[in-house]
Amino acid sequence: MDERVEAQAPSNFLERIIEDDLAAGRVPNNMIVTRFPPEPNGYLHIGHIKSICLNFGLADKYQGRCHLRYDDTNPEKEELEYIESIKRDIQWLGFDWGEHEYYASDYYDQLHQIAVRLIEEGLAFVDELSAEELKTYRGTLTEAGKDSPYRDRPIAENLALFEEMRQGRHPEGSMVLRAKIDMASPNMNLRDPTLYRIKFAHHVRTGDKWCIYPMYDFTHPISDAIEGITHSICTLEFEDHRPAYDWATMIDGIDHAPRQYEFARLNINYMVMSKRRLLNLVKLGIVDGWDDPRMPTISGIRRRGYSPESMKDFVGRIGVAKSESVVDYSLLEFCVREDLNKRAKRLMVVLDPIKLIIDNYPEGKVEYFEAVDNPEDPESPTHQVAFSRELYIEAEDFSEHPPKGYHRLYIGNEVRLKYAYYVTPTSVEKDETGAIIAVHCTYDPASRGGTSEDGRRVRGTSHWVSVSEGVDIEAHLYDKLFASEYPGEKTGNYLDDLNADSHVVIPHAKAEAEILKTQVGDYLQFIRNGYFCLDSKNAGEGKQVYNRTVTLRDSWARMKQKMGI
Repeated sequence: MDERVEAQAPSNFLERIIEDDLAAGRVPNNMIVTRFPPEPNGYLHIGHIKSICLNFGLADKYQGRCHLRYDDTNPEKEELEYIESIKRDIQWLGFDWGEHEYYASDYYDQLHQIAVRLIEEGLAFVDELSAEELKTYRGTLTEAGKDSPYRDRPIAENLALFEEMRQGRHPEGSMVLRAKIDMASPNMNLRDPTLYRIKFAHHVRTGDKWCIYPMYDFTHPISDAIEGITHSICTLEFEDHRPAYDWATMIDGIDHAPRQYEFARLNINYMVMSKRRLLNLVKLGIVDGWDDPRMPTISGIRRRGYSPESMKDFVGRIGVAKSESVVDYSLLEFCVREDLNKRAKRLMVVLDPIKLIIDNYPEGKVEYFEAVDNPEDPESPTHQVAFSRELYIEAEDFSEHPPKGYHRLYIGNEVRLKYAYYVTPTSVEKDETGAIIAVHCTYDPASRGGTSEDGRRVRGTSHWVSVSEGVDIEAHLYDKLFASEYPGEKTGNYLDDLNADSHVVIPHAKAEAEILKTQVGDYLQFIRNGYFCLDSKNAGEGKQVYNRTVTLRDSWARMKQKMGI
């Protein structure tokens, strides 16, 4: 066993495999090499975080390296925008591939040479069956496939046709290059799989050099072999592809044979993580882009205010297993709250304001109270918050007819204003519809700082914002994009389960002026209202837009739900 990992016991089956391989001398140069191979056909999502942390984490633990390799074999769907977004997302998580950035297209010449050699050795042939015929000839899970009538073409004819395919002399779908393996194999992926198909599509890196493109099951293992990958780690849906992976790495001339291992991918209820479905949400305008804060994309959760540390904690708690399961959304939010509670700056913000007028407080007077940025941090700095005669409070913090157990503001009930004074409501003002627009109260000047001289105690505390010294902000309250635990389960259409309340805009929330010091990337807690962040997309446009990251656990809200209020 290598001394560098003796102090860290293996925590999952992949680490046990790696340590066994190291101990047995099965790892070339004793160097673990993993890779993260995303397709640049969309933005990465939360599910990819598990793979990123796993591949980069294993390389880090065993002092190896992890390659970033783009699987760019489908040019019709690939864009430079996606390539750049993938880099940003990986770096946001705190990982670095250094000089090891690769593309499957780096190996197109080598892959073509290998395909030609397979034809020359009688191990591949050009097939002219239609797509429907190919499907029929392939057989079923219980019935063997049939040899294509083109399987025994002369080698010279196959070479000539493959070259004509490369030159663009045949239309798309008219022919493919297939391997000769075994049409009777119980594994469908070994029934003469397609190696190349014709596609007249401009490639983001190779331009129009190629009009034939290699298939994933041919490209991926050979790319791994070329790069010296030792442990090719992928999700369980590729388990049935492993024999095809092993076949490709055993082709004559391939000097290195990496091994493929599978783990369970990340599934979370109330979410869809299919790139096709996510792209559809964008195209239909249901969300305002791949980075919409309701999207499960890494760009979306970053804009929503999730921290990379909380995401690493989340995937760490899930662990690495070989069987599929569904993780509850509440665990994701728990990890976000746990992390932000330790790092978020506390600010007072009123989302649904009504006025609180302190009748016996001097008009025009403004005084300041010291507020701790984060009470969870013993070394937290403080800031000053302005207090005046007229304040904003949350409308729900006052009740004309308080139910049992209500400890906030109502006529005659003394309550603490956070950091400031005790106040007692005396009367209300209403508009023409009967809605309360202002609450009048008196304050106890001797209770400055939130304690009384005679030792009396109050049970309720309300946050507030000075009318004269506060600022207007726009708050965006985000919730789950889907209202159903398993979107589309009942109707077959996931769009039927969209949550109509997943995005609520509050255009005129009131905030203490300290909020103007906020920068993109800062983590905030709006006291009693949740965790928020400055929206990166609207920053610099002259308005203060804040996105709710996640709600707080609210004991009164739970009590109201329990009581049916």
